[in-house]
Amino acid sequence: MSGHEPVLPDEVLQALNVQPDGIYLDCTAGRGGHSGIILDRLGPQGRLHIFDLDPESIAFLRQRFSTDARVLVRHASYADLGAHCREHGCHGQVAGVLFDLGAASPQFDQGARGFSFQHDGPLDMRFDTSRGRTAADWLRDAPVREITDVLKQLGEERYARRVARAIIDARATAPITRTHQLRDIVAAAIPFRERDRHPATRTFQAIRIHVNHELENLAAALPQALAALRPGGRLAVISFHSLEDRIVKRYLRAQARGDHHPSDMPVLAVELKPELRLIGPAQHPTAAEIARNPRARSAVLRVAEKVAA
Repeated sequence: MSGHEPVLPDEVLQALNVQPDGIYLDCTAGRGGHSGIILDRLGPQGRLHIFDLDPESIAFLRQRFSTDARVLVRHASYADLGAHCREHGCHGQVAGVLFDLGAASPQFDQGARGFSFQHDGPLDMRFDTSRGRTAADWLRDAPVREITDVLKQLGEERYARRVARAIIDARATAPITRTHQLRDIVAAAIPFRERDRHPATRTFQAIRIHVNHELENLAAALPQALAALRPGGRLAVISFHSLEDRIVKRYLRAQARGDHHPSDMPVLAVELKPELRLIGPAQHPTAAEIARNPRARSAVLRVAEKVAA
């Protein structure tokens, strides 16, 4: 068992329109939930390229798919998928690209990873624990203005300034190195309690996104994914919060709209040279899936197909 149930599995298979001999990219493989169901549809000539930043996930994936010659596992950011496709001779030939954004359930479930305020552990939050600064490193040095901006922009925290000031005051006494330590600082700084939401939720989300450069990597990866696709190839993206979904929605719509032109100039849609065709509206999990897999509750799936030149 993978220990992680894939979100929107049937919808993803339909979105990718998996062909037995196609080349597919699972850009955020985690424990391989989506990879497994894609492989079930591939024939002997099909290929699946798997990306993940988490060394633990990579070790798991390499063991899980070690006997399958159709699979290539890559410890890398999906922001490097263009270079990967050129290196492996499949640039412009990929039949489907899948992004399942955000952190995986096993990462939240392990206190040692530092993603969750529900488990005490080191304040790490990195997807790739082999490189980069931890959340504790950033909180040790960041000025109050930077912390405020990150909490406001990436966490949409209305009390961002108060929380940032509380962090600065607390670290003057002792370094902030544990998840429960940060949780308690944030909880004490926020005067209003939302129903069904811990006051530290937005702060933890914002710091994780910042430490891992999630939005920057997504914005860089989407054009690379489009370029890697063959005509008729599908791009499917699962988002879990409004910030990343906004980036995806705007990019897909812009590429489906095509070239910019003055609003008062009559022009045929085909003359705008759109690069994508939107496939249906945004999709959400059913009530039955949410009951079975609560992690799916905020998932949004958007799908587009590359237009033939």
